[in-house]
Amino acid sequence: MAETVDELTVTYQDDGIETIKELDKKVLTKGAWATVMFRYQDWNRAKEEYGPDKYTIRRYQKQNGEYKQKSKFNISSKDQAKNIIAALTEWVDLADIESVEKD
Repeated sequence: MAETVDELTVTYQDDGIETIKELDKKVLTKGAWATVMFRYQDWNRAKEEYGPDKYTIRRYQKQNGEYKQKSKFNISSKDQAKNIIAALTEWVDLADIESVEKD
């Protein structure tokens, strides 16, 4: 188990094969609760190659000095990631406009 946020990973090995390969990690929040977003690829045993990029957002809680995963949301495709980005961008931009209108 990981004792620090920097040690958290989605990398996984099975029978000497890296079946989940972490490509990148962004720490969104730190503290007793940590939120981390990962970019990764799954190993396709049949094709003997890694599949397309996938993304996951995971929440961890620090208990007894170690981070334990409490929840996750997997983003399974580039299209789904783009739709999430578009929705968040729209909402954040709208919140900025509403904030300016209140002033």
